[in-house]
Amino acid sequence: MGSFGSPPPIDTFQLYDLRVEVICPPGERILCGAKEGDHFILEGEMLHLPPGQGFSIYSLSAVLPLLAAKQRITHPNDWISTDAEVACPDPNCKSRLRILRTGVRTFSHAEVTVVPLAPQGRGQASADSVLVAA
Repeated sequence: MGSFGSPPPIDTFQLYDLRVEVICPPGERILCGAKEGDHFILEGEMLHLPPGQGFSIYSLSAVLPLLAAKQRITHPNDWISTDAEVACPDPNCKSRLRILRTGVRTFSHAEVTVVPLAPQGRGQASADSVLVAA
């Protein structure tokens, strides 16, 4: 893991690691099978659950579309940078899922795809155009 700042070498890109955790309001009936503190970790494309813990596929479906965006650098004023909680998809369940950025991981383009990078200036962002997180 590293930190955003100086541009990485041209073949690399960075993603945030994420932790998605369950928040259960005290005294509320939780219908999705979650317990306070249940969570999973997303490192790159790999989702990790703690041993012996499950996670509702319906709850997962509520956050899944947001995870790739939360992994990427976004403008500080973009709602994806500021909003972190997602409601349980069951309208009668009061639990929420909190998405937290926990670290930065660097990946090599050549290690995650067989599609070659375009020659510089032909569809590939230059190292100078890498965004820096505030």
